Amino acid sequence: MTLIGIDVGGTSMKAALADGTTVLAAESCPTDREDPVGGVLGFAAHLAARAEELTGSPAAAAGIALPGIVDEAAGVAVHSANLGWRDVPMVRLATERLGVPVAIGHDVRTGGLAEAVLGAGRDAADFLFTAIGTGIAAALVLGGVPYPGTRGWSGEIGHIVVRPGGAACACGNRGCLETYASAAAVARRHEERAGLALPAERVIARAATGDADAAAVWDEALDCLADGLTAATLLLDPNLVVIGGGLAQAGAALLDPLAARLEERLKFRPAPALRHSELGDQAAVHGATLLAARVLDG
Repeated sequence: MTLIGIDVGGTSMKAALADGTTVLAAESCPTDREDPVGGVLGFAAHLAARAEELTGSPAAAAGIALPGIVDEAAGVAVHSANLGWRDVPMVRLATERLGVPVAIGHDVRTGGLAEAVLGAGRDAADFLFTAIGTGIAAALVLGGVPYPGTRGWSGEIGHIVVRPGGAACACGNRGCLETYASAAAVARRHEERAGLALPAERVIARAATGDADAAAVWDEALDCLADGLTAATLLLDPNLVVIGGGLAQAGAALLDPLAARLEERLKFRPAPALRHSELGDQAAVHGATLLAARVLDG
């Protein structure tokens, strides 16, 4: 039984054809910014044809992880600022195009599902999965299942205000976590401070060598991350926080100082354990194939 799993990003789409947990083929392609919905449907159709070519049988189901606000129960991609869509009935459109059952999920919640089943959270029924990349979002996993909220808006930890009156955020507020601690923010704030455009991983590397500007930017990002995760810990009481997204590739340079800052802020209770994602940038792809399997199970 072949399953299609697709992770739709702002610049590219990643996908896998899988038989259970065995990946038969992996592909990627640029996201069509002019016609993103058509691009997703076209990529899905290509994967369906590829599945039949590889196995001689049609794919059984598809799962699609989407950015922005996603109403999984209604099958609707509610809004994506990056891709410009609003209220897209993605399940209906993809089902009509492919002729097989389709499930959709929020990209970070779908990644959290994969970490719960296959990755760093598989021995923890409840945990918080936090993805730190171009933006910052989280998935609260309860009993191995990501909690979507009442309308699909849960997990917007990147828009917790950690510096009131601070830097302007695309959401319309000021001082949001992702304006200080996302990979994009680290790169931008370093350029503003030092006049040198560098990707976030280079800023972190320079901070480790003692570069004053890079260290100041990275220290601020870590402080803001710790403030955001402290708020999440006090509200949700997770025993474990799994860190994914591009910034997680910083490894110990992220997790060690972040753990120390959490301990400093949580005066009356233990800090949650921090773990790296085990599935990396493939978490949402794996999660999408799990969504496909589950839609078949009803």
